[in-house]
Amino acid sequence: MNTQLVDFHCHHVPARFELTAVRAAPPNQRARWEAIARKLSDEDLLLKDIRDGQLSGRVVNIPAALIADADGHVPHETIMAINDHMAGLVARHSGRIHGLASVDAYDGDKSAREAERAIRDLGLRGLLVDCARGEVLIDAPNARPTLEVAAKLGVPVFVHPVAPQPLTRQMAPYGVIGTLFARGTVNSAAMIALVEGGAFTELPGLRVVVTAHAIGGLAMVSGLSNQSRLPSGAIDVMRKHVFIDTQLIHPVLIRTAVDLLGADHVMAGSDWPIVDDGPIRDPLTVAMQRAGLSEAEQNAVAAGNCLRLLGG
Repeated sequence: MNTQLVDFHCHHVPARFELTAVRAAPPNQRARWEAIARKLSDEDLLLKDIRDGQLSGRVVNIPAALIADADGHVPHETIMAINDHMAGLVARHSGRIHGLASVDAYDGDKSAREAERAIRDLGLRGLLVDCARGEVLIDAPNARPTLEVAAKLGVPVFVHPVAPQPLTRQMAPYGVIGTLFARGTVNSAAMIALVEGGAFTELPGLRVVVTAHAIGGLAMVSGLSNQSRLPSGAIDVMRKHVFIDTQLIHPVLIRTAVDLLGADHVMAGSDWPIVDDGPIRDPLTVAMQRAGLSEAEQNAVAAGNCLRLLGG
């Protein structure tokens, strides 16, 4: 792998915003979330791996879900303030920090207008949306206007996992593995909904990113591709529209993602600092080598695919 490495999956929550996720965390994970909260608000820590030469850059988002109320709601004015802050962060660290806009995709036309403002006026490079809200997934009619804006402007949509209920409560006794499994399940469901619900057919310019949590859904859709509603089969549609990150860095997951989507649709991503808060260069390099990726494929996963998707 060459020296260029861009981590697509990085979070930051400025201290001015209350991290409600700490209060919502299961008791057996409260201490973990209190430690995460301190890291999320530390802008200097966000830059450390870049200064140390471990990363070339980070693609950063401010997840509204982490500051939402119990119903998953964040006031529209707060959403706008989040995106204004992100634009300032990018301006302070130009070329090192690439920003995604946070939008409440389930807020209809209001969300779409904010998405357009964040991309056109603030210069952010893509959108972060929750993959589900309550009982609906990202293919819901009230989320369509936001997806239409992304497709029109040619920016990616990071369809991020949420904590689905009641599955999250059911899995909470099993610790981090249990809660991450719950999040991966709904992320998989959202990706299937976009494929089978026709969003990609109707919005040919739409590109979405899912996390490695969703690898099970990708495998399911691939294995049942001939059962798809789509004339061309689900796997061909996914290979045009779906990207996946390398979160939970592991050679089996990377090999599976490459086999399912192609090496040009897999991107370095760590879920910093929530799941992985250490330098990822060495573990990612080893995992890609063990997964049998060629040098060209490693370079594409490490940075090339991400920069191409962002238009950089």
